[in-house]
Amino acid sequence: MNFKHFCYKLSFFIFFLSFNITLFAQTTVVSGTVTDASDNKPLPFVTVSFRGTGAGVTTNSRGKYSISTNKSYNQLKLSSLGYKNVFVAITPGQEQVLNVKLFPVAQQLNEVEVTSGKKQKYSNKDNPAVELIRKVIENKEKNRPENYSFVEYREYDKVQFSLSNLRDKVSDKKSLSQYKFLLDNRDTTTVPGKSLLPIFLDEKLSQYYYRKNPEKENTITLGEKTVNFGRDIDNEGINVYLKNIYFKVDIYSNSILLITRNFLSPIANSAPLFYKYFITDTITENNVKLIELTFVPRNSTDVLFEGKIYITLDGNYAVQKAELTVNKNINLNFVKSLRTELEFEQNSDGRYHLSKSRTLADLGLTKMGLSVFGMRAITYKNYVINKPQPDTIYARTEKMVPDEARHRSDQFWSQNRLDTLSTAESKTYKNIDSLMNMKSFKLTLDVLAVIAGGYLNFGKIEIGPTGNFYAFNPVEGFRPQFGGRTTTEFSKRYYFNTYAAYGFKDERWKYFLSAAYSLNDKSIYKFPENYIMASVQRDITIPGQDLQVTGENNFFLSFKRGNNYVYLYDYSYRLDYIHEFENHFSYSFGINRLTESPAGALYFINTGSNNQTNNINNLITTTFTAGLRYAPHEEFYQGKIYRSPVTNKYPVFSLDYTDGLKSTFGGQYNYQKLRARIDKHFYLSQLGFADVRLEAGRLFGEVPYPLLNIFPANQTYFYDIYSYNLMNFLEFVSDHYESIGIDQHFNGFFFNKIPFFKKLKWREVASFKAAYGGLTNENNPSLHPSLYQFPVTATGQPITYAMGNTPYMEGSVGIENIFKIVRIDLVRRFTYLDHPDVSPWGLRVSFQLVF
Repeated sequence: MNFKHFCYKLSFFIFFLSFNITLFAQTTVVSGTVTDASDNKPLPFVTVSFRGTGAGVTTNSRGKYSISTNKSYNQLKLSSLGYKNVFVAITPGQEQVLNVKLFPVAQQLNEVEVTSGKKQKYSNKDNPAVELIRKVIENKEKNRPENYSFVEYREYDKVQFSLSNLRDKVSDKKSLSQYKFLLDNRDTTTVPGKSLLPIFLDEKLSQYYYRKNPEKENTITLGEKTVNFGRDIDNEGINVYLKNIYFKVDIYSNSILLITRNFLSPIANSAPLFYKYFITDTITENNVKLIELTFVPRNSTDVLFEGKIYITLDGNYAVQKAELTVNKNINLNFVKSLRTELEFEQNSDGRYHLSKSRTLADLGLTKMGLSVFGMRAITYKNYVINKPQPDTIYARTEKMVPDEARHRSDQFWSQNRLDTLSTAESKTYKNIDSLMNMKSFKLTLDVLAVIAGGYLNFGKIEIGPTGNFYAFNPVEGFRPQFGGRTTTEFSKRYYFNTYAAYGFKDERWKYFLSAAYSLNDKSIYKFPENYIMASVQRDITIPGQDLQVTGENNFFLSFKRGNNYVYLYDYSYRLDYIHEFENHFSYSFGINRLTESPAGALYFINTGSNNQTNNINNLITTTFTAGLRYAPHEEFYQGKIYRSPVTNKYPVFSLDYTDGLKSTFGGQYNYQKLRARIDKHFYLSQLGFADVRLEAGRLFGEVPYPLLNIFPANQTYFYDIYSYNLMNFLEFVSDHYESIGIDQHFNGFFFNKIPFFKKLKWREVASFKAAYGGLTNENNPSLHPSLYQFPVTATGQPITYAMGNTPYMEGSVGIENIFKIVRIDLVRRFTYLDHPDVSPWGLRVSFQLVF
């Protein structure tokens, strides 16, 4: 199971929970446009709320708003600085459109000069608001905590998810009576105007230490508490996933990552090129003079914030408070609203530090339907500056949360929380425990787990993956497969995985069996891994495609283009050892005995000393493998029996070595292989992001073509970012090569400026892949007849080539986010178009669930 399966499983859990509560809510929804009564211009940042509820929503840069509630309010209040408050009657329980005009009031602000005349076009030149923001940018480094020699503080991090837009009387339904204990637990205080039903809560208390020179930091977890979703959904995986959606917001950073998107900070170095700034007020708070600065995007479709920041005029030009929101024009999936609030407190030296951060997002499939409201609130207290601690405090310690921190008493939390829980939040732990003990609910979750993750859970074992139950190919014909694996309920140290398959055309059984033992009393899927695994596998594979448990044996991957007839029967015995460290460096060792036999139209032949053609049935190799990998700051979407890396900005380095051992366990060849690879995710601000892969390899020794580097090809109709999508299987081999792959996602940067595409919310994507390599004379079968000859078709056309002086290149342009999950690429092959059975163009499809 990978991260995509995890997303599906979490989505199905939330869907089922909401479906059993209500279909859709009957709410009061009011939307419209607010304009200035004097000139009919739209008014941004007008506060719109139901009368008596306090804060509500704000209008966007075009004066538009939309607000909803489950309560029976009958009046709407609209207010904005410099305008008279307006109260408008509304009809409860209906959807309605109200366009409102606000009338200015005569007022004069201290030190604000009001001039008459024709409205000027916005410009950065001679703009006092821009001059002020440039002062903020100039003083950014001074105002960051890292500017101090030493910093320490206590941090309380709370993540809460709730169901929103539920009818008030839904708990009275007889069909939902068994869930009454959950449905009655409503929270109407955390977010004014919203009735929330908490379904997830995670709390973490930690102590942070920072030293500037030499730079070191350390976070000690003092306590952590989270709801328990039982065996089907891993709590740790959910926690990591949610916190990487609701990322910590650092306004002093040039970019802010939220909901998997990279927003440009309003005080980024390049911010004046993308934002418009307006001085809208001057206030005094705690004897400190502040300027209220309002900002909006120059282009409302760019991935930018709008809102207000309050700047000190004490010479520090520090941010004292910030309100960041996004408008509905941004190409974001499933996000109804998103808002971040930041508060800063003054240090003893007069500078400011972040004291509270709150990010709120309303997520849903439809505008009016049931939604999931998420909130991450972080409180910082006990801030101490320039107080050195012993070196042992700053030393890197184990990153895993200590067991004692996971089992803190209720008394500990009541005494150490830096924030308060609402009454509804405090009942969340007990309510979810009761829900997970209901047999009907657990049974339905198990069924949904099969649909989402492909495995049917029976407690100690899981049956699957279901996608491999049926497949077909030209050699095996119809291929049914059945398999399963053990879970942590079977053992936390011993793990078994197996499957059996049968080809009705070749009339052969295939099978796989592995046994693993954890050496650190943790699951073999948990970071840091430290385990030994033995496996045996007998199956069919395509040359150049790694022999894996799933491999090509998937129904959807059975459909292939062109001639698909080169296969190998592989029979392998493996023993592997994997060891990860807390600093995210890992190494692995292994030994593998592999027997390969040609299948389908493939064959092994050479010319002996007597110039006669010899047919070879088996190629036997015994190899010792070693691997090194370094992935700094890597995190995982961690499941119970799977994990998937969290995308971040740091590169991942890997180095692999293979040593062929002749005469060991029947090995026929002596050779060595080296492979190095770097993977890097680049955040490109408004231009989206790019995934770049660089790889190089070298083989030493004389070997037949199945042991050379076979470039990964793709003859399915699905787009694969790791393969060459218009290359044929076994088309190119080499004993030295270099390659590059670039996958660029523009996130709608161009389409958002075209009305038709903007409405569809499609996004542009492009890719480029190139490989350059070749064969030395040592491995050229035309110079060494004892080597296996490159295969040809029945009509004598070559199947396999050694790459010449020209690199293989292909590129694609495509559209993603079609129906929010589909990506379609038009792929173009640029070189080696004279090879038989190749296509210069191709359409490929893939599926992805993204925000």
